[in-house]
Amino acid sequence: MKLNYNKAEFTASYGKFSQIPEFQRIEIAFAGHSNVGKSTLINKLFNRKNLARVSSVPGKTATINFYGLENIYFVDLPGYGYAKVSKSDKDRWAGLIEGYLSSDRDIRLVFMLVDMRHAPTKDDLHMIDYLIDTEMPFVLVLTKADKLKKMERIKRMEAFKEEIPYFEEMHVIPFSSQTFEGVDELKRIVEEIADDNEVSVDDESEDNVSDSI
Repeated sequence: MKLNYNKAEFTASYGKFSQIPEFQRIEIAFAGHSNVGKSTLINKLFNRKNLARVSSVPGKTATINFYGLENIYFVDLPGYGYAKVSKSDKDRWAGLIEGYLSSDRDIRLVFMLVDMRHAPTKDDLHMIDYLIDTEMPFVLVLTKADKLKKMERIKRMEAFKEEIPYFEEMHVIPFSSQTFEGVDELKRIVEEIADDNEVSVDDESEDNVSDSI
């Protein structure tokens, strides 16, 4: 299913999980540490400059933000791990993320973002462990790939094998907002999910017709 990414629109923002209405579409979520580049990735994916607000201040995204396109909601989760916020804010953000991921919403995939330049943080590893333990489908996106020289990049990829359990078994996509590396592959994955949903909806419709005969 070829999507017109330019038609993506901001839908809503929620500060508490209890505020989020029941899902009406399939959902793809974006998770990662504060300032890892989630908003930048979303803007590149949708060919837009300011659909998702990009801030140089870590911890700026303190809400769950929904963006709609065709039959999909794209869900930007709060960035975790920023130290310079109150414990109550940290607890609220954690509640938002855990509440969302542990809910019965139709989450088809999580794009899990990690800064390619550095070893994953403890929070990154906890999130990856959570996704593995709950059998949540996810793709590991290594952001800011253009910031590394060729040999630095090779060394980081080798280091990830030691730093992230099961790294070699994961679907990994290096991403750069400057060179557009990884954008086409991200779009291909999104379109495959959109295609799968179209098939499942058609199958359900056929079943309903069969049941009524």
